[in-house]
Amino acid sequence: MSEIKTIPPYSPDPTPNQHHKTFWLWALCLTGVDYFSTLGYQPSIAYAATGNLCPLATVVVVLVTLFGAYPVYLYVAAKSPFGLGSIGMLEKLLKGWWSKVVVITLLGFAATDFVITKTMSAADATAHLIANPSWPGSRLDATMDEIKSGAKEHPEWNGLDDESQKLNLERVAEIEVANRNQGQQIGITLFLLMLLGGMFLRGFKEVIGLAVVIVAVFLILNVILIGSCLGYLVQNPQPFLDWWAKVVSPEGRAVWFVTEWQLEKAVPWVTTPGLGSVATVCMVLFPALALGLSGFETGVAIMPLISGGKDPNDLKGRIRHTGFLLLTAALIMSVLLLGSAICVTTLIPSHDLVNAFGETFPAKAKDRALAYLAHGESPLVGLGEGHFLFGSTFGTIYDISTIAILWFAGASAMSALLNLVPMYLPRYGMAPEWAKAVKPLVILFTLINILVTFIFRANVQAQGDAYATGVIMLILSAATASAIEYYRSSTHTGLARIPWYFIGVGLVFLYTGIAIVIEKPVGIQIASCFILAIFVASFTSRFMRSTELRFAGFEFKDENSEFLFNSIKALEIPILVPHRPGQRDLDTKEEIIRKDHRIPSDVNILLVEVVRGDASEFLVRPIVEVIYGSNRYVLKITRCASIANVLAALALDLAKYNKPPEIHFGWSDDNSLKATLGFLLFGEGNVPWLVHELIRKAQPETSLQPRVVVG
Repeated sequence: MSEIKTIPPYSPDPTPNQHHKTFWLWALCLTGVDYFSTLGYQPSIAYAATGNLCPLATVVVVLVTLFGAYPVYLYVAAKSPFGLGSIGMLEKLLKGWWSKVVVITLLGFAATDFVITKTMSAADATAHLIANPSWPGSRLDATMDEIKSGAKEHPEWNGLDDESQKLNLERVAEIEVANRNQGQQIGITLFLLMLLGGMFLRGFKEVIGLAVVIVAVFLILNVILIGSCLGYLVQNPQPFLDWWAKVVSPEGRAVWFVTEWQLEKAVPWVTTPGLGSVATVCMVLFPALALGLSGFETGVAIMPLISGGKDPNDLKGRIRHTGFLLLTAALIMSVLLLGSAICVTTLIPSHDLVNAFGETFPAKAKDRALAYLAHGESPLVGLGEGHFLFGSTFGTIYDISTIAILWFAGASAMSALLNLVPMYLPRYGMAPEWAKAVKPLVILFTLINILVTFIFRANVQAQGDAYATGVIMLILSAATASAIEYYRSSTHTGLARIPWYFIGVGLVFLYTGIAIVIEKPVGIQIASCFILAIFVASFTSRFMRSTELRFAGFEFKDENSEFLFNSIKALEIPILVPHRPGQRDLDTKEEIIRKDHRIPSDVNILLVEVVRGDASEFLVRPIVEVIYGSNRYVLKITRCASIANVLAALALDLAKYNKPPEIHFGWSDDNSLKATLGFLLFGEGNVPWLVHELIRKAQPETSLQPRVVVG
């Protein structure tokens, strides 16, 4: 059978029935394992960044979520119902190498997002595990007993009074606990990441039913926890009133931003306290809370799984139900973020949320603020062990649920990476063929996860900046893609055609991204490493695969062209003559080639006009038009990424039916280096030599190789 065949037009959903379609509310749980799991670490990270302004800064996050990210991704879902998301939209909207550069850059940010999701989630799951009272060796009182039993044997111990003994004992015990926890934090995090990789090597797949159970239990526990804390504040408003008094501190305090707002440093242009200053600082600090916006890209990525209703493949129904999913997820997360911010800020002492004395003495609620409340560790009356609900039992149940959703968030991120990379890089020729296989990618990503964990020493807050950078850049790309798509598809004219709303949202996220890069450059540094690695690997792969016969078959302009092409196969046309349109007419070209190459007039030749299209593409599917007239056949081939590949593929296919044809070229005076670069980047260059190389590699049997003649 010929490799050159009619191929139906490309479908953006090439396997519409491959994925089982599910109710949008169940699909919401796949988004939720990524989105909702951030409650495990978001409250403590938010407080560390914004201090006592955390609840008010979270209001800004909620507003940006509902009136910024949600409308943008609703538009993305409508324009990309097959799960390609903002990256896929930009790929379609931009052309040539610019499109590939943008996609590779965004893949770098996406890799940052998903890799840090895995490492950060595993690290926070570990933090919940080792802080649980049932975990051996992690509690201060048990460690104090161990140290006390050994310390009494030393003579120096007996010379100290009881108070000095107690202070020394507590200090030594705290350092011992910190050292043990640090070692356990890294070790258990690595174990969880390798366990995740091992599950995928065995063929692990996301199970919606499991996600539904994990997310439902986690949300119910958080509603109980946050609802109980808010109920306590209603009955005992003093903690809330004390917090509010600190927020609106009277004027005249020189260090009010440190003592009252608990900020690490002041905002330069805010010099006096008050509601105006509060609003200004909250907007300035918004980028530090960008973690609360994660999950939207996942929401559109799973669109192929969402049922369209009575007809599961109905696109309008799928888009409508995706809108329900995005809005529901945004509303649930907004309520939980705001509620958790109020509870954590008012009910947990500051020194239990932030490491006041460095990493040597870690804060008790760091990386696990809600779990701290669930265990009844708050010193406030009514929320301790005497509470009817909170305590070690409820806290342990909450820890188990949090660990489960954090681990499953890592699995979701791994699945996203395994789907994302093969979707783009191999198609561009910028990844080896093994990049389409699951197991090699799983091993590669697991090794990257281990490296990132060692770099950050499994520290949750340290990874938050890199995570936020990836999240914000993806949302910025979605706003950019929406603005471009709206402008191009709009039927309005003048100012009415400009997508003001999307531009405004894009500017918000542009400011957020710039602020994160300036304030916390580690995020862009990590993302730059991913981007640089992908660029280097991509162009190295493209160079190494440059002499592959990258050909996926022909499409035909019409039925007549397909009929004539099949007729050519039945004839014996021994000579193919490439013709560059626009330089000479066909009669002149045929006359010159017959004269220079001494081809008799009774020998049939096939003139081939190849029009180069997007040279940045790798796997080509050109369009063929066959014209017969003046006693000769002319093939006009368009939408080509590489002239040499098309000519080689055509000659090899014709060789299957008759004697291998000859391909006759004129001589080229191009510089060899210039010609090679021209082939790699622009699909042209030293075409005769490249056609010869492509034929030689694709057909090792010499007798079956078409000949390349240059004269």
